[in-house]
Amino acid sequence: MSPLLILSVALQIACAVHVVRTGRPMYWIFILLVGSFIGIAVYFFAEILPNIGSSRTARRAVRGVRDRVDPEHGKRRAARQLEVADTLDNRRRLAEQSMASGDYQQALALYQKSLTGLYKTDPDLMLGVAQAQFALSQPAQARATLDALIAANPNFRSSEGHLLYARAVEATGDIDAALHEYDAVAQDFPGEEGRVRYAQLLKRAGQRAKAAEVFNESIKRTSLAPKYYQRDQRAWVDLAKRELQDLA
Repeated sequence: MSPLLILSVALQIACAVHVVRTGRPMYWIFILLVGSFIGIAVYFFAEILPNIGSSRTARRAVRGVRDRVDPEHGKRRAARQLEVADTLDNRRRLAEQSMASGDYQQALALYQKSLTGLYKTDPDLMLGVAQAQFALSQPAQARATLDALIAANPNFRSSEGHLLYARAVEATGDIDAALHEYDAVAQDFPGEEGRVRYAQLLKRAGQRAKAAEVFNESIKRTSLAPKYYQRDQRAWVDLAKRELQDLA
């Protein structure tokens, strides 16, 4: 059997499966079987290509490729928008893009500039300031910013912000307070990072049995979770396994 024929059959089967799974009219299967490569091309351009742009998965994949090829694309676009209109939303957008690209100093300046008037104690902006400060190796300042955030917004809740606070407290050398914060973070953080970081600090603090318990909990929780969660958390679970081996 020639390679072209094998390719044709494989593509016909793939397209036929797509017809059935997506509820397309069944006459497409007849066209695919009779038309070979022509039928496959017609089906692709008529039924698959128009939907690629509207697919969330496809858009996410395209953005991922674009970001790898041109990581500064989002930042440049946000900077142009800010040049056109110096609004809070545009400033915030550029600050987020600056954080993502590693330009923490610019992100910090943009967030701080936005903390004025009605938004002087905006919790999301204050959290952005703390994130930039921590990224700039300023944990004491980040901790102070987060303390001020909670004082001004006592009902504000953010799992990312709570984890950042625990990390900032740890980085300032306040181990007991950091353990307390990590313990709280580990209870409700939507991922394994909080638990693994908590166990790492327990290990450094000499609480090896408790550290092993938390590492094992993280590994077990992930093994019982759906596949997508296991994929997303693989790096943290692998780290937990390595830490357990070191404890042993």
